[in-house]
Amino acid sequence: MTHRLFVAIRPPASVRALLLDEMHGVEHVRWQDDDQLHLTLRYAGEVDRHQAEDLAVALGSISFDSFEIALRGTGTFESRGSVHTLWAGVERNEPLTRLQARIERVCQSVGLPPETRKFTPHVTLARLNKASGPVASFLARTGDEQFGQWQVGSYRLCESHLRPEGSLYREITRYPLVRTG
Repeated sequence: MTHRLFVAIRPPASVRALLLDEMHGVEHVRWQDDDQLHLTLRYAGEVDRHQAEDLAVALGSISFDSFEIALRGTGTFESRGSVHTLWAGVERNEPLTRLQARIERVCQSVGLPPETRKFTPHVTLARLNKASGPVASFLARTGDEQFGQWQVGSYRLCESHLRPEGSLYREITRYPLVRTG
């Protein structure tokens, strides 16, 4: 049996509420629900039980200080000229970049292939398809919106179960970050 895993940060309820309040105005998209809102640090993909256990243990070896993060603005990911994802952006954040790099090294240490995509921190808001409506008015309304900031106190290893109505995510393990100062 394989497990579809990813490592993520979960925004607090107050930030998720601000995101959910703005998630409207584009027809025929699959908006994420509250349980799906997260910032992916590393997608591990399909792994067997042994590798999943190794990854869970190895992630626990990371020691990292708690840090602040802020979500601001929205944007899109496109493929072949078609928008497939609406997202909320993360303000430039050096500690986040360093944490992601450490997680990447840990993933490779347990045999996962290196991530080939550039790390673009974001929270996915909606998935689009060919039937989806235009996104310009949504982007104009939310493009510079401040969605809040928070002190990141942990990251998580999660499992994704694919369903027609959208993925179901289950937290496997939470890894606390150290509070300093």
